[in-house]
Amino acid sequence: MTHFDRFFGLKAITLTAALSLTAGLAFAGDNNVSSSQILDALKPKPITRGLSVGPQADPTAQAKEATFLNTVRNRQTRSLSMGERDQIAELASTKPNIDLEIQFDYNSADIAKTSVPSVQALGKALSDPSLKGSTFVVAGHTDAIGTEEYNQGLSERRADTIKKYLVQNYGLNGSDLVTVGYGKTKLKDAANGADPINRRVQVVNMDTKTASK
Repeated sequence: MTHFDRFFGLKAITLTAALSLTAGLAFAGDNNVSSSQILDALKPKPITRGLSVGPQADPTAQAKEATFLNTVRNRQTRSLSMGERDQIAELASTKPNIDLEIQFDYNSADIAKTSVPSVQALGKALSDPSLKGSTFVVAGHTDAIGTEEYNQGLSERRADTIKKYLVQNYGLNGSDLVTVGYGKTKLKDAANGADPINRRVQVVNMDTKTASK
């Protein structure tokens, strides 16, 4: 083998290794999650009755939650008042939830192609028998760029897009999906308002029926 052949052979090996490394980094940077990850995050936490250790089931509180959820079920996202949005957020803060970095086309409510796998994984997870009968909140969030009014409307349209996708493609009951938009009012990283991490869809399992007897 000549020096010329050895040189270009070495270059080819180096290039192949570099391409393999680049592919690995691209995969590692993928923000899509699996249906099993979503399912694990949304499974209801065991609830106890009586004086045993652990979260206690409060029938009165559960009844109030159920009554409130029924008032927002089947409502148009834009019809929710600020007070209702805040009440949903308060209830959701204690429930099983997951933040999905679902990206949308620029200035649009269309799901970006790169995020379709995450939405499909969400559909599979919410279709799982273990979550049957649960009511889910689908909350849209934006980053801090733009006006409050614009971002509020955009977050609502994006939440509606996810709901429509789940109903049309996975046969989920629309009345079991409560959509709400928070615009830029609940940033995940308030110190970096423009960070893409703030552009997300939060899914919350509002189920309060699961309890150990």
